[in-house]
Amino acid sequence: MKIAVLSGKGGTGKTTVATCLATVIPGCQYVDCDVEEPNGHIFMSPQLDRSETVQVLVPKVDESLCTRCGQCAKICQFNAIAVTDKTVLLFPELCHHCGACGLVCPTGAIQEVEKPIGVIESDSSGRFQQGLLNIGEPVGIPIIEAMKQKISPNRMAILDCSPGAACAVVRTIEGCDFALLVTEPTPFGLHDLKVAVSLVRKMGIRAGVVINKSGAGDQMIESYCQSESLEILMKIPFLREIAEHYARGMLPIHFNPEWVGRFKALYWRIGQEVMH
Repeated sequence: MKIAVLSGKGGTGKTTVATCLATVIPGCQYVDCDVEEPNGHIFMSPQLDRSETVQVLVPKVDESLCTRCGQCAKICQFNAIAVTDKTVLLFPELCHHCGACGLVCPTGAIQEVEKPIGVIESDSSGRFQQGLLNIGEPVGIPIIEAMKQKISPNRMAILDCSPGAACAVVRTIEGCDFALLVTEPTPFGLHDLKVAVSLVRKMGIRAGVVINKSGAGDQMIESYCQSESLEILMKIPFLREIAEHYARGMLPIHFNPEWVGRFKALYWRIGQEVMH
């Protein structure tokens, strides 16, 4: 089973929930798909002894063969190529690596070359993976795809998504069995929860909700979940104790054994939702 943990906004406690779940489930794989700012390692303290470069294919033009016909620029949907009377301008940061420019070039002037965009770091046990996008690179989806290919089909996996509901999140949750939506009881939290719910519904993925920083504002989240027939699977109270330990890189399961049982119960409830 693959469980994606996501939220419509950052700072809701998504990584707290994802790392707690991954820690209490024996043999579980944790995959940090927030390639722009992975932070699961802070709480899980893995021994990252493996690193693999992720590369994408970008066009390279042989000026001696190029006739400046402009077919490559016309086919590119992302404006990554511009053709002038004297040269061809390439913008690799805009390239989406589809290869269409090379296919339509009538003279074979365009070849694809590899370009590194980041790395995948992991431990030797295969329990922990994180992607790191190189500074200045705009798209981390190829790193996410490479990490998902490394997930063992015979082991449980927790995929920690990036914030929001953009392309990186879509690609992360694609093929997952369940989406765990982490929110907070504020107007902003409710607004972005609605965005996340809309996304998982369109993708046909079963979902449940965790309310983090639970307290006085829970009613607005509860009312919405009831109207959408969404189960609230867990509440994490808004406590100073949790915040203080979090600031030291400690999860609730590290300082209070009761939370180990609660997260195991959360895993069991997710399993029940998937089975039904």
